[in-house]
Amino acid sequence: EFGRLDILVNNAGVIRDNLLFKMSDEDWDTVMAVHLKGAFLCARAAQKHMVEQRWGRIVNLSSTSATGNRGQANYSTAKAGLQGFTRTLAIELGPFGVTANAVAPGFIETAMTEATAQRIGVGFEDFKKAAAEQIPVRRIGRPEDVANVIAFLASDDAGYVSGQVIYVDGGATRA
Repeated sequence: EFGRLDILVNNAGVIRDNLLFKMSDEDWDTVMAVHLKGAFLCARAAQKHMVEQRWGRIVNLSSTSATGNRGQANYSTAKAGLQGFTRTLAIELGPFGVTANAVAPGFIETAMTEATAQRIGVGFEDFKKAAAEQIPVRRIGRPEDVANVIAFLASDDAGYVSGQVIYVDGGATRA
């Protein structure tokens, strides 16, 4: 309809948190299907157009949970997998003018983090306050913090940025 496909942002996600010994095969498979297979299918479809036009931007949404998180074996694995997938896309598609990067948000004020607070029986304001105390910049993230990084990575200005994982977490991730 528009004649071009310039930007793909893989942002689909679900959580099915549980400790490993309690996690069902279905919960594992659902998270892998949405995060990894979804990104694979979208990237495979988009790259055909991007390679042909010799320009494109792919941004995958990972998470700070990619480094491991209690009760999130499936989610952590999927988000780490997206980081490897991103680097592979950068290698394969770079010669055709297509960049691929990942954004790994930390604690961002969203419906998902609010649902987590409810699930563990903590008021959302208390949950946010406790999280902010653990973050070096002493606040939680906002959706626009993530959106601004994605907008940069999708722009012409990011033509020499590829294969990177950018953590948007107020300095909380310590590699």
